[in-house]
Amino acid sequence: MSGPNRVTVLPPTPAGGRRVRVDGEMLGLAHNAADVAEFLRRAGLEIDPAEIASAPWIDWRGTGPDHWNPESDA
Repeated sequence: MSGPNRVTVLPPTPAGGRRVRVDGEMLGLAHNAADVAEFLRRAGLEIDPAEIASAPWIDWRGTGPDHWNPESDA
């Protein structure tokens, strides 16, 4: 999938999980790649959870797709 939609996964929150936005709209708090894929599906953007980490149109802020907890717990 490619296109004008800009997906941003913010750094882990202090309580764990990462906020997911599409074009500035908050979709929810993800705790893993499957959560990100589900939020995107609900927004009409289909992606296989296995492709989340390598999708060039997803902007991973602060840390990569393998980190879901605060840095002190990662």
